[in-house]
Amino acid sequence: MSQSSIINHRSSIARGFTLIELMIVVVILGLLATTVMPKILSKPDQARQTKAAVDIRSIQSALAMFKTDTGRFPTTSEGLQALVANPGLKGFDSEGYLERVPNDPWGNPYIYISPGLHSKDYDLESLGKDGEDGGDDKDGDIESWNLQG
Repeated sequence: MSQSSIINHRSSIARGFTLIELMIVVVILGLLATTVMPKILSKPDQARQTKAAVDIRSIQSALAMFKTDTGRFPTTSEGLQALVANPGLKGFDSEGYLERVPNDPWGNPYIYISPGLHSKDYDLESLGKDGEDGGDDKDGDIESWNLQG
């Protein structure tokens, strides 16, 4: 390879994308967006229900650590706030078990009852999109005693 062909080859690499190449990329991204986005945007309620189930599992893990350290679950009156600040118990982890008590994806507090009505230790639930007890599909409650896995 001659020195001039090496220089030409390097300058063509450093030149960057042409306008045509950029337009092709924009068109491809547009096509992908029009096929993928409707599938994602059509399921916000399902995403919120999944988020609530994940939150409940995370809170359940914190409750299990609380019980391991203190010998019991928080009472209904102590509530989930007992996972953040010590309610005056020996063995409580000084850092707490949660940074803060989350609200459900619809902005409502999770409902915690201990001892539980549906399970021996506690009940933990989100009332779902409608914020009312009961409901089906999009308005269904997400309950710790009904979570799979």
